Amino acid sequence: MNRFQFGFIGCGNMGGALASAAAETLRADALAVCDADPAKTAPLADSGRATVATLEEVARKSVYLFLAVKPQGLVGLFETVRPILAERDDRFVLVSMAAGTSVERIRALAGGNYPVIRIMPNTPVRVGSGMTVYTAEGTTEEEVDAFLRGLSAAGRFDRISERLIDAAGALSGCGPAFVYLFAEALADGGVECGLPRDAAILYAAQTLEGAAKMLLESGAHPAKLKDAVCSPGGTTIAGVHALESGAFRGTVMAAVRAAFEKTEKLKESR
Repeated sequence: MNRFQFGFIGCGNMGGALASAAAETLRADALAVCDADPAKTAPLADSGRATVATLEEVARKSVYLFLAVKPQGLVGLFETVRPILAERDDRFVLVSMAAGTSVERIRALAGGNYPVIRIMPNTPVRVGSGMTVYTAEGTTEEEVDAFLRGLSAAGRFDRISERLIDAAGALSGCGPAFVYLFAEALADGGVECGLPRDAAILYAAQTLEGAAKMLLESGAHPAKLKDAVCSPGGTTIAGVHALESGAFRGTVMAAVRAAFEKTEKLKESR
């Protein structure tokens, strides 16, 4: 039986983004995708970068089976694929990106003590600059290495204990939305000062990219980099004062905490 290296059940925003990243390193015959909506698999299929398969084919033939459905869809999905997985006599790894769904829960739904990699990616994986945290249970180091190689075009990966994955998801998984909100606010400020809208958005986006690159490459604490921009009695420190007057840092911290607490509540309801 010819097997797919990676198989994706679901090609929505996140599943499609990760499948696109995998297409950068895998041959089309090694990457299978399926979705109830053919339009979601069309971009990869039409470009010849992946193989469109049925749900049964993906579940039966994939070495790494990506469960790219929303958490509330897992029960229904496993009702379909559980018997297929039970019939397999080869080794495979389940890859789950369902927020707030533990490895233990995935195994219970799957009906077996299968190897599981639980991931929490963010949407910038689509442009090769994602941050994906993951935990692995029952896998070999070789399997983890092959998984990382297959998704190397998606961005950075960091392995953490499962007890921290929901907190990491609240930061890096939800964080892009917070950053986009900040970028919009920066651009609005520029427009208020007279800049054209398109220029203001460009300046905000490039400023965020450059600041993030400096933070990553310098290894310096954010406070040190902030202080380097704030000249005594200057314009930047005046802006920092305005942000602090509006409880900027406290509000951002509260946003991450709110996302984390929402995840905890969702877990309790399942």
